[in-house]
Amino acid sequence: MRLIKPAWLSHSGEQKDFEVYSLDVSPDGTRLATAGGDGHVRVWSTDAIYHSDHRNYTKPRQLCHMSHHLGTIHSVRFSPNGRYLASGADDKIICVYHLDKSPATTAFGSNEPPPVENWKTYKRLIGHDNDVQDLAWSYDSSILVSVGLDSKVVIWSGYTFEKLRVLSVHNSQVKGVTFDPANKFFATASDDRTIKIFRFTPPGPNATATDMVNNFVLETSISSPFKSSPLTTYFRRCSWSPDGNHIAAANAVNGPVNSVAIIERTRWDSEINLIGHEGPTEVCLFSPRLFHTVDPEDRSKSEAEKAALVTVIASAGQDNTLSIWNTNTSRPVTVLGDLAGKAITDLAWSPDGQTLFAASLDGSIVVTQFLRGELGWVARPEENDRALSKYGVSRKGMGIAEDVQGLALENHSKEGESRAVENRMGALMGDDNSSSAEAIPTTNGGKSIPTPATNGEAAPEKSADPAEPTKPASETETKVKEMKSRVTVGKDGKKRVAPMLVSSSGTGQSSLPQTQLVGAITTSRGNRDDAPQTTLDLSRPFDGLPKGGIATLLLGNKRKSVATGEEEGDEPATKRLQNGAAQIVTNGPDGTVEPASLTPTQHGVVPTPEFLRPAILSPMISVAQTRLAVPKIRSHILRPLEKGTLKEESTSEEASKVPENLILEAKNDPSPKDPSHVVVTKRGVIVWQEFLPRAVILVAANKNFWVVACEDGSIHTWTPAGRRLLNPMILEAQPVVLECRDQWLLCITSVGQAHVWDLKAQSSPHPPVSLAPILDIASTSLNQHSATPGPGVTSAHLNSTGHIVVTLTNGDGFYYARDMYTWQRLSESWWAVGSQYWNSNDSSISALQSTAVGSKSKEDKDKDKGEEGAVSVSSGVIPHLERHTTNEFLLKGRAYALQRIIKNVIQRRDAEGLESSVSVAHLENRIAGALQLGSKDEFKLYLYMYAKRLGAEGSKLKVEELLSNLIGGLMKSKTDDKGGRGWYSTEKEICGWNREDLLKDVVMILGKYRELQRLTVQYARYLDLDLEEASVDAESMDVE
Repeated sequence: MRLIKPAWLSHSGEQKDFEVYSLDVSPDGTRLATAGGDGHVRVWSTDAIYHSDHRNYTKPRQLCHMSHHLGTIHSVRFSPNGRYLASGADDKIICVYHLDKSPATTAFGSNEPPPVENWKTYKRLIGHDNDVQDLAWSYDSSILVSVGLDSKVVIWSGYTFEKLRVLSVHNSQVKGVTFDPANKFFATASDDRTIKIFRFTPPGPNATATDMVNNFVLETSISSPFKSSPLTTYFRRCSWSPDGNHIAAANAVNGPVNSVAIIERTRWDSEINLIGHEGPTEVCLFSPRLFHTVDPEDRSKSEAEKAALVTVIASAGQDNTLSIWNTNTSRPVTVLGDLAGKAITDLAWSPDGQTLFAASLDGSIVVTQFLRGELGWVARPEENDRALSKYGVSRKGMGIAEDVQGLALENHSKEGESRAVENRMGALMGDDNSSSAEAIPTTNGGKSIPTPATNGEAAPEKSADPAEPTKPASETETKVKEMKSRVTVGKDGKKRVAPMLVSSSGTGQSSLPQTQLVGAITTSRGNRDDAPQTTLDLSRPFDGLPKGGIATLLLGNKRKSVATGEEEGDEPATKRLQNGAAQIVTNGPDGTVEPASLTPTQHGVVPTPEFLRPAILSPMISVAQTRLAVPKIRSHILRPLEKGTLKEESTSEEASKVPENLILEAKNDPSPKDPSHVVVTKRGVIVWQEFLPRAVILVAANKNFWVVACEDGSIHTWTPAGRRLLNPMILEAQPVVLECRDQWLLCITSVGQAHVWDLKAQSSPHPPVSLAPILDIASTSLNQHSATPGPGVTSAHLNSTGHIVVTLTNGDGFYYARDMYTWQRLSESWWAVGSQYWNSNDSSISALQSTAVGSKSKEDKDKDKGEEGAVSVSSGVIPHLERHTTNEFLLKGRAYALQRIIKNVIQRRDAEGLESSVSVAHLENRIAGALQLGSKDEFKLYLYMYAKRLGAEGSKLKVEELLSNLIGGLMKSKTDDKGGRGWYSTEKEICGWNREDLLKDVVMILGKYRELQRLTVQYARYLDLDLEEASVDAESMDVE
């Protein structure tokens, strides 16, 4: 045995040596990485350490040092393939480094020589809420697992370093992690006095978090050796034996004595304890090699003795002692007492199993070299593989294909994945892809584009307008180059290039879908946003009389003016005019007498006020359980027929053809007795006009009709030429929302009644429906004698089929299913917090398409070739409602309480599958909503996402039911079931798609999951899929 303790091998500071918390040896044995309290990761040459006593040794000692953490580094680990080095610290960050082949450089102004090796930060992984305590790589480097003081076990991809899974199964701080050399399990040790064993299947290079939902399953939890273990250790570093048979667990107890527990594989119990340490153990580590108990070259020994193999384990802890054990003896082979001045925190073996490195809190690093035969005779590496072969070290943890057709189906299912990943990266980087060109919405006044599809129906193409010339591609490219080379001057006078978001280059706007219905995307020729351009002021209603009734109105009120209306933004009472003019007495909202001053005139013109007065309310609102605010009476309301701006470079003849130049104006007189004036003008010329006896509150318009809602609850409609379309429709209360879409008209009154009419058919699809159920009327009407505030209505729209879509201030989104006479909730905060698919629509339309899987039919391909600008995936009603929930619930900080509740529930053992079940339920909710609304493209997208999720989870019952429902209309005759709808329909199509095409795509999605191939192969045979010669379109077979 030889001990090496070089003085230079430390994390030295100006006044002291910093603590060394972790160390690791590279797979080739040439480098030693150490991490300490100075926030540095240092890489040393092991050859220089071995020759530290040679004065003539001139090769560099320290190869590199990295200081990319903001605090103490607790763990540092090389990946088994040697490509990466990972470090975790108390700044909650994990840094992954890789060795760059380019020469290293020093910082400007530094006198230090450049490092020998150039280790650069490759990734920074953010996923912990507290200190990162330990790291471990799987033996094939496919995953990296980190544990920390936040009780989380976070699993990262070893290829892309994407976060694959977060396991919150421990009830206290997690301080150790180790991997099974057979690559089937990993174990975590926690201060909740348990070690938990997780079973996993190594992920592939393209694996995502969605694929891993059924991976990393808790196998068992071991607690018996740790029932009274102390909680004073900084680490609980455990280790798995190289033959895969045992786990060595630090900080165990055997009665009152500290020990190291040896846990047996498969049985997962601990009958062996290594007793000898006087204090709690912090770390234990198996040597990576197996050892012979006798010299295999000694011919005097029998073959049985030569074949006997043992493992060697080192343990250390707070007693400053290092112990070496093997499985052949009950006593330690070697005990090195007082090896360090403070507790030993980490151990690392060299790859040959003959050298042991130890790190201590006193800042020292001690190297122990064992001579041949002291620990035993090192076995060949093939012995490790032979010992692990019984655990299936070379086999993937998956089923075996049952026949050739199953393998062919799997190959075709996986064929397009790599190409789809390239397409997705190209979409993110803004690459031009002519095959999937998408129409991008423009802002107000922008150039016209083809109108996107709504609810799966393609919008008709419109002829080009000479008043709207298209922008040439060269002009766009020039604009992008100018944006990329934009230079700004800072406060210090230095010039710098302003950064630009890559995904939005060339468009002038975000690549995320606009927060509106697809049919309501703002374009100069597309569908309109029917809301008036003037902002509504919703205030206290005007009852017509001051407080005190008619007597107060006639005789006045001598009470002093009280400063009221502060919350309504009213101005305080003005002082008496200095010119001696008499004050004008007005009635305030609460009946108090307030003096008002004369408005000074400018240039002889009295300015028109924006709001004249509050609207007079219907007496019905006093007894209504649902009460919505009524807008004030405005002096002037403008509503263009098409929302947009007038083109400057156009002749009067061309301008007369532009529909934006048709403007509806409603002018209310200050006196309630005088009529209001409704006039439609084109380029300043009156097209038609009419006078109404009541003040106008709301207006709406489209190319089919003009609509005006008055203060008395009446609704007036006109044809585009100004001819009365219907008699005035009288409602129960004042309108507060007025929307139109195609031939549909929506009106919501102040008592919460929603009316929908089809003005072409002059009928209503359903009776008036109350908003009370969705406004949580049950909880807000408990007190019968006072009004309780409830959730408010933020928007109300109609889709192209006349369904009412309503969003509330609490983030929930609803639509009215008129065939079932009930409100249905499409979006809510529960999905936002619990589902893994939330915000899956918040990406560009092309990236949204890539989340689907499946091939297009010939009709769709021909259609795409003929209509290059057509949008094939709708960002329609459901994405609109989910974005609204994100804005109202998540972005306004209302999700913390619900997130905490869900986190506490997930930590229970009986609720481990909560996140998975909520995610599946969220997809099922999307599919049901798209089917009810007839959203063709959304239904297909969510169906494919749902099929892929079921395949990843291996849900055989749901998969069988899904395939059976898809094939239902093909197998049954129309006389079997009458009146079926949706899934139960006997039609050849479902939601506008051919059932057979959908079934083919779903079978191709599920084909790569071997545990489901008994089902999928049967359906592939029914569909006559030629699995030997079938050619798969890689661009349309998309990714996860």
